[in-house]
Amino acid sequence: MNARDLVRSVKVVGTAQGLRSLRWAWRRRRSDATGLPRRGAELARVPGVVEGADPQPGGGVVRFARSSLRVRVAAGGAVFCGWDGAGPEPSYALHGACPEADERAQLEPDTDGGWRVVSERVTVSVSRMGTVEMRTPGGVVLRRDLPPRWWEPAEAVIERGSESRGAEGAGAGVAGARWHQRSEVTADARFFGLGGRAGGPRLRDGSYRLWNTDPGGGFGPGDDPLYLTMPVQLVVADAGTHLVFHDNSWDGTVTLREGEEGAGSGHDRPGGVRMRMEGGPVRSWVFVGTPARVLHGWAALTGSPAVPPGWALGHHHARRGLGGADEVRRVVAGYRDRNLPLSALHLDIDHLAGNRGFTVDAARFPDLPGLAAGLREDGVRLVSVVDPAVKAEPGNEVYDSGAAAEGFVTDARGREVRGVVWAGESVYPDFTDPRVRKWWGGLYAERLAQGFSGVWHDRCEPVSFAAFGEPTLPRSARHALEGRGGDHREAHNVYGLAMARAGYEGLGELRPDERPFLFSRSGWAGLQRYGGTWSGDVTTGWPGLRASLALVLGLGLSGVPYSGPDIGGFTGSPSPELYLRWFQLGAYLPLFRTRSAVTAGRREPWEFGAGVLEHAAAALRERQRLLPYFMTLARLAERTGAPYVRPLWWRQPKDRALRDCEDAFLLGDALLVAPVLEEGAVRRAVRLPRGRWYDTATGRAYEGPGQVVVDAPLSRVPVLARAGAVIPVASPDGGVELEVWPPCQGRKGGGSMAVDAGDGWDKAELLRFVSRMRGDEVRVEREGGVEAGYPVRVRGAAPEAPSPR
Repeated sequence: MNARDLVRSVKVVGTAQGLRSLRWAWRRRRSDATGLPRRGAELARVPGVVEGADPQPGGGVVRFARSSLRVRVAAGGAVFCGWDGAGPEPSYALHGACPEADERAQLEPDTDGGWRVVSERVTVSVSRMGTVEMRTPGGVVLRRDLPPRWWEPAEAVIERGSESRGAEGAGAGVAGARWHQRSEVTADARFFGLGGRAGGPRLRDGSYRLWNTDPGGGFGPGDDPLYLTMPVQLVVADAGTHLVFHDNSWDGTVTLREGEEGAGSGHDRPGGVRMRMEGGPVRSWVFVGTPARVLHGWAALTGSPAVPPGWALGHHHARRGLGGADEVRRVVAGYRDRNLPLSALHLDIDHLAGNRGFTVDAARFPDLPGLAAGLREDGVRLVSVVDPAVKAEPGNEVYDSGAAAEGFVTDARGREVRGVVWAGESVYPDFTDPRVRKWWGGLYAERLAQGFSGVWHDRCEPVSFAAFGEPTLPRSARHALEGRGGDHREAHNVYGLAMARAGYEGLGELRPDERPFLFSRSGWAGLQRYGGTWSGDVTTGWPGLRASLALVLGLGLSGVPYSGPDIGGFTGSPSPELYLRWFQLGAYLPLFRTRSAVTAGRREPWEFGAGVLEHAAAALRERQRLLPYFMTLARLAERTGAPYVRPLWWRQPKDRALRDCEDAFLLGDALLVAPVLEEGAVRRAVRLPRGRWYDTATGRAYEGPGQVVVDAPLSRVPVLARAGAVIPVASPDGGVELEVWPPCQGRKGGGSMAVDAGDGWDKAELLRFVSRMRGDEVRVEREGGVEAGYPVRVRGAAPEAPSPR
C-alpha cells in the first residue's frame, strides 16, 4: 500500500468509499494471512516411468511410478486427459452428463514402451515418461504436452512416504498443489481464445493471466487480464486446428510463444505453451478438426449458446446516470422523433434506491411499471442491471432473506465476508450453492414486476473496492462448491458463471413461455448456455475501438458468440468521427449497444452533429434490415456453436495471410465486414478469402485470395458479400425476402434462414437455399429443388473481376 494506491482509490469511488476500500483491503489481507495454508518448503514431483496400463471404454489409464494418466476418447471425437486420477467431473464447464466413450477407441501398446489410443479423428500417444502427443489420422503431431510437474508441501510428501502412485486414483496429489506443464505446437501455429483479451484476437508472445479481473476504469489493448478469462486455447496451423480446454478454475497464467520456421540451422522452432496453475486438477479436453468442427464439439461439451429473444438483436441504449423517468422518455422520444430504430434501453444502478439491488428510486421513477408499459407500446424494452453484492443492512429485504438462508460467502471462521461497493458495506451470495441459486433466481420476480424484459449482470467477478491489492473477495473466503466445499481460489473464476446460471434459471421459471435475456460482464467456460457478455468499460479512443473488435472475435472463438462493446467507449467523450466508426462497427456485432459512464459524454447519435446522425441512421436501418440474418446466425450458433462474428480464416484456416488479419471479420458465411479502425481513413485495404466477393455498396466484384483497396467514406464501412450468398433480410413491406449475390458460372452458392418461431422455446425451422446461374439468370430454390417460397432480390452484377493486389 502506498499513497498512489490511496489516491487512486479515492478518485475512483469518492472519499468516503475510498476510506472504506482502504479498511477493506487491510481486512482482506489479514483474512488471507490467517485463513489460507501457509506455503513452506515444497518438493517437486513428475510422473516418472510408465509401469503399466488398464484399458477402459474409449481408452484407459496409463500408470506411472508417481502418477497416473486417464485418456478417454468421447463418441464425438473429443479427447479427455486427466492426471493424478482426475476425471471429467465435477466441472462447472460441462453441460449435462459427461459424453459417452467411443467404444471403437482402444488403448494399445505403442513403440518405445509407451501406449496409444487410436480413434477416427485423432491418435493419442503417451510416451514412457508421460509426454502426450495429439496426432492427426495422417500421423502429423498437432500438439505435444510434456509431463506435468507438481510442487507439493514437503511434509505432505514425506507423510505419504513410499506409498504407490501407480494405481488409478492413488496419488491424487495435494489439494492446492501448484503445477506447470509445457506444450509444443507446430512452428506456423497461431493462438486464439483465452476468453476476452483486448490485445487479440491473435494472441502474441507473452503471458496471459487466468483470473477474472475488473481493471478499474477504462481499459485498452495493453490491459490484461480483464473480466472474462478462460483456459481455452484455439490453435490454428497448416496441419490442422485444435482446441484445448484445461478444466481448472484456479488462478494461473498461460505463456505463449509463436514458433519460427527455419530458425537456426534450417530447423523449425516449434511454438510453445506454458501453463502455470496455483492449484486444481491437471485435466484437459482436446478437439481436433476444422474450426467449425472444433467449435461444434466445444458447444456439445459445454452447452448450446442461448438464443436471445428477437428484440435483443436490435439496437440498445444505455448510460450510467440517466436522471429519471422523464429523461428516459426524452431519450426514447429522441429516437422515435428522428425515426431511429431502438429495441431496448438499459437502466444502471442509479435507478436503484441507494444503489441497493432489487429496489427502485421512487423519487426518480415513481411509476416504473407504467413507464415500462408505455415504452413497450413503442417497441422499446427495459433492461435492468443486477449486481451480486447485497448491502449488509438489517431491514434490507434481500439481505435479511439471504442471511436467514445462510446464503452468503463466509470466511474461514464462518462469518460473513463483507466487501465494499457502491451501496456501501455488502455481502456476497454464494452462487456455488444450489440452494442460493434457487433463492437468488426467485428475486428476479421483482424485476419482472417492475416491467423489465431482461437483465445484465455487472461487477460479478466479483468486485469489492480495494485501495490496494486485488479488487475482489479474499482468497480464503469459503464457498459451497456444490457441496464439496472449498475457497475463493477455486470459486473466483466461476462466480460470474454460477450467478448467470442462477439468473437464467430463475427467469426461465418465473416466465416459462419466454426465453430469458441475460448477459454478464464476467463468467467462465460454459457462459454461452445462459446468455452472452459485453466488453466491459472499454476506454474511449481509437485503441479502444480496435480492442472492441478483438474482444468479440476472441470471445466467439472461446465459445461465447453473443457479445459486443460499449459503443463510443465507456470512459470519455469520443470525437464525432470516432463515435461514428464505432457505431458502424457495432451495427454488425451481435450485441449492438451504446453506453457511457456518468462522467462521460452522451451517446445518442444526434449529439454528434447532422452528418453523424445521417450516417448513424443509415447504419441503424441496415441493422434492422439484417435482423432476419442475425436471428439465423443465432439459431445456427445454437445448433453448431459457430459464432456470429468469425475470423477471415474460418473456412480457410491454412491461409496464413488470413490467420494474421485482425482488422476485418466474417458475419456468418455471407458477409465480410471491414470496419474503419484508424482516424481519418476514407479508404482501406481489405484481405479477401478465396472466391469472388461483391462490394455491397457498388456491386463491384473482386476475386480472392488477395488484397484490394476499397472506398470507406464516412457514410459507411466496406461490406462485401460472398458470391452465391443467399441472405434473409427484412423487406420494405415488413416481411422477409432473400437477397442473393450472383454465384460464379458453373458453381453453386447458398444460405440458410431461420423461420421466426417467436421468443418462446419452440425450435426454429432452418431452411436451406441453393443459388446457381442458369444462363444470365440467377436462380434460388430450396434444397431438394423446391421453390424458394420467398421473394428473391438479386444484388450486384457479375463482370469479370479484377485481380487483387
